Amino acid sequence: MAGSRTYRSRKYFDPRGREPFRVSRSKLDLFSECPRCAYLDLRLGVKRVQGPPFTLNNAVDHLLKKEFDIHRARKHAHPLMEQYGIDAVPFEHPDLEKWRHNFTGVSYVDEGSNFEVFGAIDDVWLNSKGELHIVDYKATAKQTGPSTTDDLYDSYKRQMEIYQWLFRKNGFEVSDTGYFVYVNGRTDSEAFDGKLEFDVALIPYNGDDSWVGGMLVRLRETLTSDTVPDMGKSFSGGPCDYCSYREAAGTTIRTLYKDAPAKARGVPKKDTLF
Repeated sequence: MAGSRTYRSRKYFDPRGREPFRVSRSKLDLFSECPRCAYLDLRLGVKRVQGPPFTLNNAVDHLLKKEFDIHRARKHAHPLMEQYGIDAVPFEHPDLEKWRHNFTGVSYVDEGSNFEVFGAIDDVWLNSKGELHIVDYKATAKQTGPSTTDDLYDSYKRQMEIYQWLFRKNGFEVSDTGYFVYVNGRTDSEAFDGKLEFDVALIPYNGDDSWVGGMLVRLRETLTSDTVPDMGKSFSGGPCDYCSYREAAGTTIRTLYKDAPAKARGVPKKDTLF
């Protein structure tokens, strides 16, 4: 397998490669969800089907950054931080825009796995102790918005912990406590009137990044192998819907074609499969 694949511009993992291989925060989270899906993506270039972009969420994210940047320039706390009694101000740093950029982010080369891990953050706050709080913006529209860490997806928590790990590896003092600025679109207004109204909540989360280094080693071991991981449960314990779909689709197609003559095994007619 390794000898037949062309690794163009290090897009796919090459087990023979010696240079650090770039792994985004989202790809490490993908491996946490399903080793098989991560192998298909990073080693073989077969990605999961992508859903539509969340353009409204992106707009909210952009506006929040602009709003917090106003207070960053003025060197004082945002009213939301004061409302929740957070003893901190938005952190000023010359690399902030780089850290926010999707294709650069904050990065670190992990010697144990030889991966260059990177991820783009939303914001960083500095408290009076000189510690950094990693901050992530989230937007949704539910009848009842999230208010505690119990309401957060596990993937959100892993995301926060990877960011904390990255900043610590870059020499920063990082608080275990990160914050989610969660905005929930309100649906109880009498009319739309060309605008959306949001409720804003600040949700603290005490992260534990001790798993990251070990997960990177497991990722390298998985990608170095020429054996595709078995379909099964993810590290989080649940089944992978993507693997289940691929397996079901493949089984169905193989069954339909099993007894078909060789000349009929090209592009099926529209009524062959459905």
